[in-house]
Amino acid sequence: MADAADKTTRGETPDKPKPAGYFEGETMTRRMAFSLGGQALGGAALAVVALPVVGFAVAPIFDRPEEQWEGVGSPDDFTDDTYRQAVITIVDGIGDVGKTTVYIRRGSTTLDEDPNEFIAISTRCVHLGCPVRFVPAAGNFICPCHGGVYGFEGQVIGGPPVRPLDRFQTRVTDGTLEIGPRYSVTNSLKPVRARDPGEFTGGIWEYLYPPRFTVAPPP
Repeated sequence: MADAADKTTRGETPDKPKPAGYFEGETMTRRMAFSLGGQALGGAALAVVALPVVGFAVAPIFDRPEEQWEGVGSPDDFTDDTYRQAVITIVDGIGDVGKTTVYIRRGSTTLDEDPNEFIAISTRCVHLGCPVRFVPAAGNFICPCHGGVYGFEGQVIGGPPVRPLDRFQTRVTDGTLEIGPRYSVTNSLKPVRARDPGEFTGGIWEYLYPPRFTVAPPP
């Protein structure tokens, strides 16, 4: 006490009282050790909860399944004035349930398309997923469930659908036309990221709806 009073008289800061159990040369008190231990346990508990959540949210970004391509015939079998049906497998190992019908035609110069390319349109209505049917006499795709109507290129012209019919990637390999992954198009028929039925395309909706990363749009 006298030493502290002398320091005060000389204008020096008196030493702080030492905590209970303190000994000279100690670098960490018991309280500090318990505090750091508690923080470490809290961080570990947070990691146990947060890491699976982050992994579940981020994993689809890196999920790139192998692309599946299936031959549907010779390129000469398809014309630019109408569609021809083909059945392809989109999910292996589950029989007919994993198959879908695709409407295919050659690109039309009348529609400003490359005649050396092919248009493959999905039969899944983007309203609720019902199978649409191409009606040659009308040149339209008709959905029997809720009256959705799509034009010759798959664009919406009537009913509740919110966007054009999806398309499939196409390529010619060794003289065979092949159908690949499905992708979506905007109202301008430009490729966009993969979407589910009922989602809008274009404008602010492009940012409000998170993408699915399991299917990549064509280059």
